[in-house]
Amino acid sequence: MAITLSKRAAQELTDLIQAENKTNAALRVWVAGGGCSGLTYGMALDDNEPEEGDQQFEHEGVRIVVDSLSLQYMEGAQVDYVDDVMGGGFKIENPNATNTCGCGSSFQTEEGQASAGGGCGSCGSNAG
Repeated sequence: MAITLSKRAAQELTDLIQAENKTNAALRVWVAGGGCSGLTYGMALDDNEPEEGDQQFEHEGVRIVVDSLSLQYMEGAQVDYVDDVMGGGFKIENPNATNTCGCGSSFQTEEGQASAGGGCGSCGSNAG
């Protein structure tokens, strides 16, 4: 399976889908250019029909949709839900990331090493 969910993330998503009464919604995950490390993650509940080229997966009872370009950078990734001192939130554990921002929202892969930016403007870190 290309993208999976931890049990905690699946439960949080199931609760959110039910709370928002979006029974047909899927978790859409994508990668976009930008961020201090070159690429950033995006996630949203999407109750639209999948677009041409989208890949669909189901894990822990939750449907996941990702476009084929983003999937190149996220093959084998897991969406998790973590609690920390700032509260809780979804985090992507990506085995393809060779460098990540301290806040975890920006990353780069081996192919993107030369094009990465400097420190992270949103979290003030450049952890690897």
